[in-house]
Amino acid sequence: MSKKIPVIAAIGSILLFLCLAFAQQPVENIDKTRHPNLAAAQYHLVEANRAITAAQEASKGNPKFAEADRHCEQARQLLVQADQEVQYAARAANAAMQH
Repeated sequence: MSKKIPVIAAIGSILLFLCLAFAQQPVENIDKTRHPNLAAAQYHLVEANRAITAAQEASKGNPKFAEADRHCEQARQLLVQADQEVQYAARAANAAMQH
C-alpha cells in the first residue's frame, strides 16, 4: 500500500503540470467601440493575469512560496473564468442589439 502513495502523488503532479501548461489566459477580443465598459473590464483582467504571472515567475523554484503559488494559480483560473463571462456578456449584448 505504501508504494501506491508515491505513484498517486506522481500522477497528481503530472496532471497539475498539464493543467497549468495548457491553461487558458484572458484575452482582449471585445470590440471597444460596441462595448467600451466590457472591453475595459477585459483589459483589466488581462493586466491582472500578467501581474500574477510576473509574481509567480519572481518566486519560481522557491519552496517557501509554494502555497502562494497555488493561490496565484487559482486566481489566474478565476480570471480566465471571469474573462469568459465578460465575453458571454458581450455576445448577449450583441444578440440583444440585433433583435
